[in-house]
Amino acid sequence: MPTVTSTLDIQKIRSQFPVLDQEVNGKPLIYFDNAATSQTANQVVQSLIQFYQKDHANIHRGIHTLAERSTKAFEETRERVHEFINSGEADEIIFTKGTTESINLVAQSWGTKFLKEGDEILISQLEHHSNIVPWQLAAERSGAVIKVIPINEKGEIRMDEYRNLLSDRTRLVAVNYVSNSLGTINPVKEIIEAAQEVKAITLIDAAQAAPHIKIDVQELNCDFLALSSHKMYGPTGVGVLYGRRDLLEAMPPYQGGGEMIKDVSFSGTTYNDIPYKFEAGTPNIGEVIAFKYAMDFIDELGHEHIQTYEHELLEYANNKLRSIPGFRPIGTADEKASVISFLIDNVHQYDLGQLLDARGIAVRTGHHCTQPLMDHLGIDGTVRASFAVYNTKEEIDVFYDALVSIIKKFG
Repeated sequence: MPTVTSTLDIQKIRSQFPVLDQEVNGKPLIYFDNAATSQTANQVVQSLIQFYQKDHANIHRGIHTLAERSTKAFEETRERVHEFINSGEADEIIFTKGTTESINLVAQSWGTKFLKEGDEILISQLEHHSNIVPWQLAAERSGAVIKVIPINEKGEIRMDEYRNLLSDRTRLVAVNYVSNSLGTINPVKEIIEAAQEVKAITLIDAAQAAPHIKIDVQELNCDFLALSSHKMYGPTGVGVLYGRRDLLEAMPPYQGGGEMIKDVSFSGTTYNDIPYKFEAGTPNIGEVIAFKYAMDFIDELGHEHIQTYEHELLEYANNKLRSIPGFRPIGTADEKASVISFLIDNVHQYDLGQLLDARGIAVRTGHHCTQPLMDHLGIDGTVRASFAVYNTKEEIDVFYDALVSIIKKFG
């Protein structure tokens, strides 16, 4: 964890999220479902309003004023992502509709061209379905084999087992930076370095990391990295795929249509340069433009301050919740993001989620799109409370009191 002391003005931050200032079921809303999607900052919402009220036009192909304004703002977001993750150049940034599409793009495009029978793809037991199913589809097409990196009882990747799985047959290693289910922060730099020793390509699912941890793709030296705007106080429907230029240039188009072409005739087509080669059709223009303001919001606060404050919330919640009879944490990694997955003895997770919602507290229940992980743990799901920078210790106190009250009723 960073050693910097958090100096954030949380009430000022909360004022930028009016959605938090409401009642749900007659109780003040407490939003602890940030790992599914964070709330959207005011400046992001205002950007969307500005676009749809003043600037709405299609991009890149128009020469009129609105089209030029929209194109400029859209490409400014690409530059902003380039700065935010420190890619080598802005052209290495591809816009998608989310992390899921970004991973599918690589699995479909890179996988179709470069995977062959007998090649091996390594993923971990911690992965979201979006970093499992695309590789299963790629393996079915190519004849490649998927191998799974095991975890220990804390929910941490077993690096010794990972190194044993690596071989000259390993073509790709795809792992998440932070587990959406357990909050485990994986040692991705070490994972990448080990993969490079066998000349394997690496893809990092950074959907859960981007709002909490400063990402530098050049320092990590990964080949691909994917993230989503809606986990980062931004709009839904916007994702990013970072890819090294040489890899992106070697990959065939993911989809066909407008924008991804230079010349089209019935006898053949010449494809556009990156990044446009992978951005067929009209994109989610207003939301991409607004995403820039979400990154501005994060950078204005500073990742170190965000991570420090969220870690304070995590420790505070852990210390309170572990005193509850029957409380059972699921995932106790030494390095964790602000996620608590847990079960309460004799209270089903779905019942607990509904009873908390009746008190205005939003948590997530179920397998969190990590069904293989839950199967490995021998459970069918958890209750997950995930904290963001606008949450407070006072909200955790209310959450604690609600859990104690619910448990007493189940007696």
